[in-house]
Amino acid sequence: MEHQLIIYNTLSRKKEPFVPLHAPHVGMYVCGPTVYGDPHLGHARPAITFDLLFRYLRHLGYRVRYVRNITDVGHLEHDADDGEDKIAKKARLEQLEPMEVAQYYANRYHEAMRALGVLPPSIEPLASGHIIEQIRLVEEILKNGYAYESEGSVYFDVAKYNKDHHYGVLSGRNLDDVLNTTRELDGQEEKRNPADFALWKKAQPEHIMRWPSPWSDGFPGWHCECTAMGRKYLGAHFDIHGGGMDLVFPHHECEIAQAVASQGEPMVRYWMHNNMITIGGQKMGKSLGNFITLEQFFTGQHEKLAQAYSPMTIRFFILQAHYRSTVDFGNEALQAAEKGLGRLMDAIRELDNLKPAAASTVDVRALRAKCYEAMNDDLNSPIVIAHLFDGAKMVNNIAAGNDTISADDLQELKETFRLFAFDILGLRDDNTSNAAREEAFGRVVDMLLEERLRAKANKDWATSDKIRNELQALGFEIKDGKERTEWKLNV
Repeated sequence: MEHQLIIYNTLSRKKEPFVPLHAPHVGMYVCGPTVYGDPHLGHARPAITFDLLFRYLRHLGYRVRYVRNITDVGHLEHDADDGEDKIAKKARLEQLEPMEVAQYYANRYHEAMRALGVLPPSIEPLASGHIIEQIRLVEEILKNGYAYESEGSVYFDVAKYNKDHHYGVLSGRNLDDVLNTTRELDGQEEKRNPADFALWKKAQPEHIMRWPSPWSDGFPGWHCECTAMGRKYLGAHFDIHGGGMDLVFPHHECEIAQAVASQGEPMVRYWMHNNMITIGGQKMGKSLGNFITLEQFFTGQHEKLAQAYSPMTIRFFILQAHYRSTVDFGNEALQAAEKGLGRLMDAIRELDNLKPAAASTVDVRALRAKCYEAMNDDLNSPIVIAHLFDGAKMVNNIAAGNDTISADDLQELKETFRLFAFDILGLRDDNTSNAAREEAFGRVVDMLLEERLRAKANKDWATSDKIRNELQALGFEIKDGKERTEWKLNV
């Protein structure tokens, strides 16, 4: 490949050159949402982070199989191994089938992702659609001696595994740390060790999501799904596994242990994690009750929001910070992102108005190289954006007559903005769609004419005449009919 991408590997705790196992093919697995509620800003961060990686890998010429799962079973309310299934609880409260709940919120998630410009993955498997693969995984771990059955459930034997391998290789924890931080929970006496985690759980009589297995009618443990589905679609060894930093422990740590326990060696070469979005320094999430849904951001309908923010403002806000740094929510930061995005798009639109000169007084060739350098440095999107703003200043200076640009350099500048702003960062200029603008334009005129009709109905002739006269002065031809008012713009 012409460009060498360097990424931070959580496993090695350092930046490493990205070298795929089977170039030009790349296997990438990212933990997707648990679909029991509306998507919130915390869901947007990993989706946009790994969308950026997906876009860039494809641009570099790799053939990427991107797998992003949907958790629709086994994610329990209180703990990974304890409590009621979150989707089943929602279904019980709303008197729905669990899959109705899962499908509804999966649809909501997909709608939000499309609005944010997140490309769909290559494969999006459901946990409930891969019960057989998860049972086989559990059988392999049992066969190799790293799990045990207890009262119809199957648990991973963390202590035994730790004697032969290292439980904590990803998070940096040792088993004593895990034991000291593992909560004692009711109903956990069937475990040999508090740190052991469920591979299969026997369903209680009231549990409505259950499948037959060699051990009991039950359901898979939360951690099993990604190991089983990653191996099914990407093979026993694949390149990248990603997700939020909150998944490092226990979820991804358990995934590594399951893979090694079942096949004798790790599955994943590079582990990548995005950092959190916070509110006042506290993680945003459903469990803390401080989350704001993406729809609330788009409509402005939340007490913490000063206004509505467009999906592209949210995307730009997230990309302005490096994926491994925290992002703290605030209206001021979002408003600044909105203004910054507007300035960038204004400059991109202005490119079409620039007149080429015989020679350039600006250096546009270095801009593309600087953007590549930033992307190759662990997807440093804020530096890419900073370079694009330098390009925007260049555009504004040319438009003001302070600099000149040749035809070839103008084309280079246009291609650089298109490549990095649109193709790689995934931004879009929502104001450049003629169809959308014409639709909005027409709705505004229709609203004014509806207001005029109300004025006429109320015999407010002054307001009626004022609206008609001002529209006519702007070039509109107004024709009142028996049922509705027709209009057209004479240009």
